[in-house]
Amino acid sequence: MFQDIGLPEVLTLIVMGLVIFGPDKLPKLIQDLSGFIRKVRSFADSAKEDIRSELGPEFKDFEFEDLHPKAFVRKQLLGGNEDPLGLKEIRDGLDVKSVLNDEPAPAMTGTKADLTKSAVPAAAAGAPLRDGERPPFDLDAT
Repeated sequence: MFQDIGLPEVLTLIVMGLVIFGPDKLPKLIQDLSGFIRKVRSFADSAKEDIRSELGPEFKDFEFEDLHPKAFVRKQLLGGNEDPLGLKEIRDGLDVKSVLNDEPAPAMTGTKADLTKSAVPAAAAGAPLRDGERPPFDLDAT
């Protein structure tokens, strides 16, 4: 929650606290604030435990962090397996550094016959259009 607060921000808050409340009231204010935070934390923990106990034994490993949309989707799609969709193999096969450094791409594997048997029509492959011929239109792309 407070990961992006640095030293300058903390020092600014301390100086503002000293100016606004004064050095004599500041320790009492900090003490009251820390007590309030402890009470809120204990209230939240007891509410979580109440919810877990009401859900029953089948939800004993339920974590509230799993309700975050990113974690929820990741858990539902990927399950408990490390890489069930095989994305690690694809990710390892990509060479991003060569693309960023403008190096030529590695040679494609396969024969020339495999590459010419593609299902791409000649017009989509870059062949010039004849006079009066309409360019290809892809409904899924628009």
